Amino acid sequence: MKNYFDLKNQVAVITGCSTGLGVQMANALASQGTNIVALARRKELIESVADKIKKEHGVDTLALKCDVTDLNQIKNAINTIIEKFSHIDILINNAGVGVGKKAEDISDEEFYHDTNVDLFGEFRMAREVANASMIKQKYGRIINIASLAGLVGNNLERELGIPYYAAKGGVVNMTRALAAEWGKYNINVNCICPGYFYTELTKDNLDDEEFVKIIKNRIPLERYANAGELDTAVLFLSSKMSSYVTGVALPVDGGYTCM
Repeated sequence: MKNYFDLKNQVAVITGCSTGLGVQMANALASQGTNIVALARRKELIESVADKIKKEHGVDTLALKCDVTDLNQIKNAINTIIEKFSHIDILINNAGVGVGKKAEDISDEEFYHDTNVDLFGEFRMAREVANASMIKQKYGRIINIASLAGLVGNNLERELGIPYYAAKGGVVNMTRALAAEWGKYNINVNCICPGYFYTELTKDNLDDEEFVKIIKNRIPLERYANAGELDTAVLFLSSKMSSYVTGVALPVDGGYTCM
């Protein structure tokens, strides 16, 4: 039987890999034999994540503290990764933040901070990984994590604010632009636009009774996502089976953006 998602000996770098979707995606990749590099700001959390993945899946792991707004930290992390593994095959840009305020109440500093992490942070990582490994080896899979917020607007009060929507919309079109530029290097760049999954950013909203009533009426499948429902999208876009797929924004949202 052919294993379409065989990723043995591949090296995947995942930002925001301390909790939530980052950890879920890391486990999905490790289940197919991928060596995992977990990056995030909270070192104790990523060390725990890396240890658990290594024990459960038997792959090699590395945990490195890294703030995607700090170029020196990014460069140092990538140098350490290259020293250990010699190459990077997969980058998942998952680090993110979000301020939940009305547009008229958001300060310049808040807008800059969110877009610096959610948009510019993804570009910094993509640029540095491409230069350090993917362009030279003429192979790579970059998956930018956007959001349904990158495809639509929203008028709900209990939601992440305008900077998040602006940044995630930027991620979607940045993905297309990078795919167009880097296709000649055999680097496929795609993004996933998750719907309503439980994360540190969304938990308070998703548990609010009024929010539940409103949102479930907007989702054709009439429910939030379950843990693990992002896994196969990540595996497909990370694998060689997606060799002719690039520049795509893939919603995994229960149909939210089709209405």
